[in-house]
Amino acid sequence: MSAIPRTVEQLDASPVLADLLRDLRARRGEFEALGHLPQDIIERFKQLGVYRALVARRFGGEERSPAEFCRLIERLSEADGSAGWVASFGIGAVYLSALPVSTLEKLYSEGGVDQVFAGGIFPPQPAQQVEGGLKVSGRWSFASGCMGADIVGVGIVPPASGGGNPLPRMAVMPRSQIRIDTTWHVMGLKATGSNDLVAEGVVVPEEWTFVRGGGSSLDTPLYRYPALSFATQVLAVVALGIARGAINELVGMAAGRASVTGAPNLGERVYVQLEVAKIEAELRAARSWFYEAIDDVWQVLLAGGTPDDQLVSMLRLSSTHASRVGADVTRRAQMLSGMTGVYDKSPLGQMVRDAQMVTQHAFMGDVTYQNAGAMCFGHKPLPGYL
Repeated sequence: MSAIPRTVEQLDASPVLADLLRDLRARRGEFEALGHLPQDIIERFKQLGVYRALVARRFGGEERSPAEFCRLIERLSEADGSAGWVASFGIGAVYLSALPVSTLEKLYSEGGVDQVFAGGIFPPQPAQQVEGGLKVSGRWSFASGCMGADIVGVGIVPPASGGGNPLPRMAVMPRSQIRIDTTWHVMGLKATGSNDLVAEGVVVPEEWTFVRGGGSSLDTPLYRYPALSFATQVLAVVALGIARGAINELVGMAAGRASVTGAPNLGERVYVQLEVAKIEAELRAARSWFYEAIDDVWQVLLAGGTPDDQLVSMLRLSSTHASRVGADVTRRAQMLSGMTGVYDKSPLGQMVRDAQMVTQHAFMGDVTYQNAGAMCFGHKPLPGYL
């Protein structure tokens, strides 16, 4: 097993990562046709340390910082958006940290620290109290990465909740106890395999359930980092990685190539030079703020403090902004490619579709702007934003 590189320089120098990125680029078409990442890629994610990156050190994990994990997901997304998206669910270790410590000890001692977790939260389904725990049945959508999962979580409403609008709980079970219904027929991020999960009368002990978005059972800085904001960031950074990959692809197209129409080489055209400079600046600016917002909160946590609501809001706002900029930069890069970028052999079309899909996620909706704007005027955001 290798350790995840901590810095940008270490990422660039990692032979394990370099080999993986080459294969991801070469096999993008294969992944799309399959509809999910094949198991050999999931195993290489494990080798790289994707799934133990956010597992607590006390259980044998690496307990990396949010910025370190996001940089890894960003780099994977440069090679393939679906690969980055699936790897981003290494954040499942943070979600799972809300389980009781005794459950976590059992989970990692029996299954190891490289277990793959996938979840389908919505719609939360009523659970029935029975001997041995909660009886869980239903269907849940958007379980990204479930095809390679070892364990899964599904959203439930326990009978003790008494109705109303409680935060959903998640019931955790081995993947073997659920059925995957292949419903993921979409325009982009096709290889994420974000299919439906179906459970039929699975009894889950209560100690294997936790409140999604609730407090962690662990108390180190990583597990005090705002969990829902982190869940947003690991998805938004996929768009930043895709956009970087699109710019790199466009620049690579110009190398040593003359236009079939007799026009100047792509890189010699003034309008292309102007537009590439603009999208480069916009991408770098969005990325800089994205990581600055992470660092602002992380430094507070390292000092033993609690980030205020405005700092947390900036995590959410910078993420939505990053996803929108990433999608726009990717689209504009494809437009500059002319007809070359419309052929299947060019990855730019896939990149556009993948980046646009990131902006469709509920975490990236316009409601982020509404909530952040309300807070700018001293008003409270809608429930669930912070």
